[in-house]
Amino acid sequence: MTRVCLLGEAESTLQYELLSRETAREALATYDLTRPFENAIALRTVSVGAAVSLLNDLDWYLTRFVDEALVQEPSVSDTEWLSRSLATQLRNGDVEPAETAEFCKVYGLERIDAADGDADDADGSDDAAPAGGPPYRLVEPLYVRRTGGELPAYDLRDVEDTLVVRVTEAEFA
Repeated sequence: MTRVCLLGEAESTLQYELLSRETAREALATYDLTRPFENAIALRTVSVGAAVSLLNDLDWYLTRFVDEALVQEPSVSDTEWLSRSLATQLRNGDVEPAETAEFCKVYGLERIDAADGDADDADGSDDAAPAGGPPYRLVEPLYVRRTGGELPAYDLRDVEDTLVVRVTEAEFA
């Protein structure tokens, strides 16, 4: 199954913005929505084509309320995500899965403290959030180029983990 994750803009509450509007709510109604990160919504689709089609259907809302739309395609990687542009190129056959790994955007994953009021106890899973909210927030992306098959370490701040997003060369520049 292909996963989609929408990262909300800082000025908006993504879940409210999408689900309070009839067209977006109807487009998302058939999916089981989760909150893997603070101000994010994730879901599973049957293919990268279905994921890109859903993102195209939601484009008006994505332009206004979403900072980034990510797609995770198991035929490319089980752990790394694709930017919307790269997923579209993959779906259109403009790029092969093996050609997607060079340019990356690496986010730091910072645990949300219970004191923040956003999370209680987290199990570390990125599939679903605990009842109190998501356990992590994404912080400061670092653009890196994979050399010799290895990604440079995330060094913008101390974080518990990272989230790697493969991007197009144009997005990297």
